[in-house]
Amino acid sequence: MIPRERAWSILTEFTKSDSLRKHARAVEASMRAYAAKHGEDPDTWGVAGMLHDFDYEVHPRGPHHPMKGGEILLVRGVPLQIVYAVLAHADYSGMPRVSLLDRALYACDELSGFVHAVALVRPGRVITGLEPPSVRKKLKDKAFARTVNRDDVYRGAAELGVDLDEHIAFVIAALAGVASEIGLARA
Repeated sequence: MIPRERAWSILTEFTKSDSLRKHARAVEASMRAYAAKHGEDPDTWGVAGMLHDFDYEVHPRGPHHPMKGGEILLVRGVPLQIVYAVLAHADYSGMPRVSLLDRALYACDELSGFVHAVALVRPGRVITGLEPPSVRKKLKDKAFARTVNRDDVYRGAAELGVDLDEHIAFVIAALAGVASEIGLARA
């Protein structure tokens, strides 16, 4: 297993943007929560969440992202199951999502980013009190957070085998646990 500190070092070496680092932390939190729910290793799942987009600033478009990133992770000694999940989170990679880890990463990626965006437009820019119906309403607004692929959000919940509202509530709770780290807590 790769220690979290080493994974964070890889992330920060390649990712300078504060918003992308916050996204990595948000997906990490969601993945850790799902690992705990399913009796899986939260460190492994958390590192997968943290590193899934680590190469995005260097390779912002497919197929280079995440394929080139996967190569870097392998050279850095990141375990194959994490590298595979990172590759499988991109539909165009050709890597089917076969494990629960793969499906959870796919399900948490877009939704974590979307929930974060919804919280940022709330009064006080806080996640406290955010409810699934508010997130669903924003999902219908195609102009809001337009870079978030809504089909990925719906497909992610379906592939994970969870009701979308339950998935949204679960991700909200996970992000609430790291709200101060990702800019969603009262000052």
